[in-house]
Amino acid sequence: MVPLLVLVGVLPLVAVKPSFAQGGQTAALSEPPSLQSDPSFAKRQSNAERVKRARARIGDELKVTFAAAGVDYPARSLLIRIFKREGELEMWGANSVSGKMTLVKTFPICANSGDLGPKRRRGDLQVPEGVYQATAFNPNSSYHLSILVNYPNKADRILGRPRSPDGTPGPVVNLGGDICIHGDCVTIGCIPIQDEPMQELYLAAIDSRIRWNRDPVIHMFPARLSQDTLVELLAQHPGNRELEAFWRNLKEVYDGFEESFVLPDVRINEEGRYVVRPKAKTNRQANE
Repeated sequence: MVPLLVLVGVLPLVAVKPSFAQGGQTAALSEPPSLQSDPSFAKRQSNAERVKRARARIGDELKVTFAAAGVDYPARSLLIRIFKREGELEMWGANSVSGKMTLVKTFPICANSGDLGPKRRRGDLQVPEGVYQATAFNPNSSYHLSILVNYPNKADRILGRPRSPDGTPGPVVNLGGDICIHGDCVTIGCIPIQDEPMQELYLAAIDSRIRWNRDPVIHMFPARLSQDTLVELLAQHPGNRELEAFWRNLKEVYDGFEESFVLPDVRINEEGRYVVRPKAKTNRQANE
């Protein structure tokens, strides 16, 4: 694997995760689950002290940021893109479900854990790679504010299961969970950005959910997967056919968005591969 720094920042690494239950982590990437229609969601979030303070501090400025990008607030559709090697998190928005997306803002990831490559085991310190969706929002996180990523998805569950040489599936393994985007600068597999950027991302996400009943799609990559970068990464792992196949598949997701900046239709097949339709007329994505 390509090594990353275990921690970048001034705070010590601690083995504590934001407090989310394991349930609901395999929800579909496409249409919001029934949880989304909970009428108390807006009230719970609006009454949370950290959300109130964030809205008072940067709420108006956030609307100006979206307006400068030509995106209505709250955005009709949000995409979060994460690039592990570059240490960047991008927030994209669109004014329609199937419309062209615009980059609204880029935030630095302030700590890293593990190596480049997917997460395949509980406790491996890896940050996942793949196509995910936000499934829960914690305004009282141990790390300021946090957004739960629906790792493991169907692809993770298929590819994370060991197989014999003849392809027979082995025993089910513990893939881990509770992967979040959160504030503070510590991580053992999550994606941390500093508290103020997290306030911007969190408000944009919950306001989109409250107004449009939709949660952000999340694309997580080892790096910006240009052809040259992919060749460079693969050269560092000669003979690793499993990793090569996985990264080439992720490049299809990367290219599917880069070609038109329209959120591609992404499904997961029974082999655990992402099947991409770059110019789909909807941005429905499913992992079930």
